[in-house]
Amino acid sequence: MLRGMRKASSNWVGKTIMAIVMGVLIISFGIWGIADIFRGFGQSTVAKVGHTEISLNEFRQIYTDRLQQIGRQFGRPLTPDQARAFGLDRQVLQQTIAEAALDEEARRLGLGQSDEQIRQVIMNEPNFKGVDGKFDANRFQAVIRNFGYTEQRYVSEQRKVSLRRQITGTIGAGLEPPKAMIDVLTRFQNEQRAIEFVRLDAAQAGQIDAPSPEALAAYFEDHKVQFRAPEYRKIAFVMVSPEEIGKWTEVSDEDARKVFDQRKDRFGTPEKRQIQQLVFPNAAEAQAARERLVGGASFEDLGKERGLSASDVDLGLVTKSSLDSAVGNAAFALPAGEISQPIQGALGVSLVRVDKIEPGVEPDFAKVAADIKREIATERARVKVADLRDKMEDERGGGSSVIEAAQKLGLTAVTIDAVDRSGRAPNGQPVANIPQGLDVVSQAFNTDVGVDNDSISFKGGYVWYDVLAITPSRDRNLDEVRDQVEARWHQDQIAAKLKAKATEMVQKLEAGGKLADEAAAIGVKVETASGFKRDDSPAGVPAAVVAAAFRTAKDGVGQTPVSGGSEVIVFRVTDVIDPAVDAASDAVKKLKDSLDRALTEEQVAAYVNKLETDIGTTINQAAFAQVTGANQ
Repeated sequence: MLRGMRKASSNWVGKTIMAIVMGVLIISFGIWGIADIFRGFGQSTVAKVGHTEISLNEFRQIYTDRLQQIGRQFGRPLTPDQARAFGLDRQVLQQTIAEAALDEEARRLGLGQSDEQIRQVIMNEPNFKGVDGKFDANRFQAVIRNFGYTEQRYVSEQRKVSLRRQITGTIGAGLEPPKAMIDVLTRFQNEQRAIEFVRLDAAQAGQIDAPSPEALAAYFEDHKVQFRAPEYRKIAFVMVSPEEIGKWTEVSDEDARKVFDQRKDRFGTPEKRQIQQLVFPNAAEAQAARERLVGGASFEDLGKERGLSASDVDLGLVTKSSLDSAVGNAAFALPAGEISQPIQGALGVSLVRVDKIEPGVEPDFAKVAADIKREIATERARVKVADLRDKMEDERGGGSSVIEAAQKLGLTAVTIDAVDRSGRAPNGQPVANIPQGLDVVSQAFNTDVGVDNDSISFKGGYVWYDVLAITPSRDRNLDEVRDQVEARWHQDQIAAKLKAKATEMVQKLEAGGKLADEAAAIGVKVETASGFKRDDSPAGVPAAVVAAAFRTAKDGVGQTPVSGGSEVIVFRVTDVIDPAVDAASDAVKKLKDSLDRALTEEQVAAYVNKLETDIGTTINQAAFAQVTGANQ
């Protein structure tokens, strides 16, 4: 439909008609109040908290930013349906409302944050520091840009965050978990168990004869839904990325050599030296100290006199680039064991001594040339990607399909004749020609034939796709899946027999029998596992057995199916170890910290909930659904 409208409006007649149609629609909206575009509060606001309105556009940006951040973590974009399935839409709304409530409270309390305080907060943020440990303006810009922020917006957000922390920090101050809670949780986490167990598998199920045609047909009828053919879609897509485009670019040895010479330190291993350093306020004190060092005093001795520890004096193995420029030049010109003359650096006058020299490794151009050429080609391709993106969008806007647009631009379109929701072909195998991490299949199942779909961001480039045909899900007949049905029937027979055998064994053990005797009677060996906790994964013991063991008392017995029922494990709990609680241990300290955070979060959540109630909170469900795609 959209493509048809584009075609219709491609000439002046079509444009005139479309303008009239859209004009009539806009007038009707104004008359009847549809979308409330001319008057009233509501449609342009997602929520109102006190006097603060969260606009539709503001929430859309917050929600989009959050989905993109999560998509980068997963390595693939998140669809609106997936986001709603995970509950992310509600989480983001609740968080946005909570932040607005705290902002309202900060204004009521008259809290403030100076520009200098915000500046210090940003400059002290570890993520914005360079290799020298200092604030790096370029890194700051790159990081916030990567998360979709401008500098102005980021500073504004940080100001709000600082004020919110003033409030929440006060609310959560002084909270401590009760000692009884720590003791109970510590014992729960550190309790250990030991078991003896046997495995029953197909060998213990005995002979299973092939099913009669009547039995197989009846089984198929009862389980027909399990053998139903899934919906398949025929899709076509074309990918434009720096990596793909870079393959077209020829990079000369001369160009690669230039980059190699510029980035030698990156390709090789720089020389490192173990250095001792003392810094003095002036050259006179440094010279006096040097004379004492030459006379037999050590750097450690002089450091102690000045209240410095051995680690303060010994810099360890460092590269030249990690030091102050003047200090680095002098230190890397010294022979091992020699004391430098006083060096005027940025922080004062230094004396250094080199204790050990670890030579660097010169990079070999021949070994890294291919990687350098690939990197250069990818960088050059970024410009071409942007150009091809614009051309592709123009072609799509003009009504061309993905395949037609690809042919016009000299790109290669990939056509997949049939794929199900899980990315598998009708033969049950994964479709091979979909790049790893490209979520084109789930996107294709969220659209329809003839729909003009938005492109997918992928590996720094873009992917365009069309759904060409849909083959609906259907019931298969028995002849199509006879082998699968018979195999499933056979598995179910094994599972049923093993369950009966395990139940009989458990009854004998509960009556006083020994696991060793029962194991010998059926020709299996007794295995053991000991000293494992609830969250452990002891070798050879499935997680289901570990969980079952912690539900069973000492000397109790049980059975647990594993591997889909094709194996059953019968076990006895032989020991339960209740650990002593050591309040000074690292584990207990970590648990206490975790509980502190949980109690603080619970207290803050209750406070924010009370704030939202007191100042009044309303949510426009229609606008919320519009942003999150729930109304589509």
